Amino acid sequence: MDTTDRPKVGIKDVSREAGVALSTVSHVLNGTASISPEVRSRVLEAARRLGYLAKRQQKGSIASLSTIYLAVPPGNVPHVDTNLFSWTLLTALTRECERRGVRVVAHSGGDALNAQEIIEGAKAVYADGIILVYDDNPKLLRALASSGIAVVLLNGEDPSMSVDTVTPGNRYAARLATEWLLSRGHRNILHLTWRGRGTITRRVDGFLDAYRERQLPVDLGRVHIAQGYNPGDGEAAIASLLKEKDGLKGATAIFCASDNLAVGALAALQAHGVRVPEDVTVVGFDGVALGDLTRPPLTTVRVPLQEMAVLALQALENRLSVFGPDHPPCRIELGCKLIERDSAKAI
Repeated sequence: MDTTDRPKVGIKDVSREAGVALSTVSHVLNGTASISPEVRSRVLEAARRLGYLAKRQQKGSIASLSTIYLAVPPGNVPHVDTNLFSWTLLTALTRECERRGVRVVAHSGGDALNAQEIIEGAKAVYADGIILVYDDNPKLLRALASSGIAVVLLNGEDPSMSVDTVTPGNRYAARLATEWLLSRGHRNILHLTWRGRGTITRRVDGFLDAYRERQLPVDLGRVHIAQGYNPGDGEAAIASLLKEKDGLKGATAIFCASDNLAVGALAALQAHGVRVPEDVTVVGFDGVALGDLTRPPLTTVRVPLQEMAVLALQALENRLSVFGPDHPPCRIELGCKLIERDSAKAI
């Protein structure tokens, strides 16, 4: 039988399947009245089973999200002068929620995120889902995944694939930047990074992948660890190298794992009389506003922060409206773009 011959599913069918009034179904689907979480969940599940949610979502007329619970590690709450990445990402997420009429409730806790506190906080405000930013602690992810609440990890790594994830393609983006440098004659490249989450480790992987792809000795690509990701950490790390007898050990380019580190590296190089890009090329990663303000302007890898915010909400929508709780978790990786400015040149 052709699918066009199948009877169309309507709001009456959802009402009958969920055992509620037509008006209740309408309020749930359009977000026009306060409905108890239990009834709302029953209506959405019935509509999802019948395929009605998918049809409504395709037409852009479904309001399956009314409240999200936002959990951000305390150390990543943005201080604008040093953490433009977090500020830009969270601002994009907040604005997208405002555009969709979705209420955002921010989690407040201690020095570290606690799964039980997040779950209790989300339930207390009748949140439809949780957006967890950055924190990819496996124990935390397992606990949240088993809570029965839809969870999306934004800009983090989940090797166990226990929750939906939205992240930039860190490994591919770092490989892109390194291949760009190699194609311009650089061979001895220093990768300045820090001991961060899995997302930062993927950037190291991509850096080394580029050497392997070109069948170049991997030891030409040196990895240098800074104490942290702030500009001061990048400045201290490069200044320490420059004070050594062999300095940068012949490196003609420094590829930094964040724009913050690149800003610090530029300051250290300038203080020691090393010209950029005449003596050494500098490339950053993140693509936040600092790249336009440095001297010289910073070549960097731009992360699509606005699109990540939109897709995090869309992932929650999909989980609630289309997939349901038993669908395998999805991982969405977004491509990044190299932005060429004056801090880099060919040799």
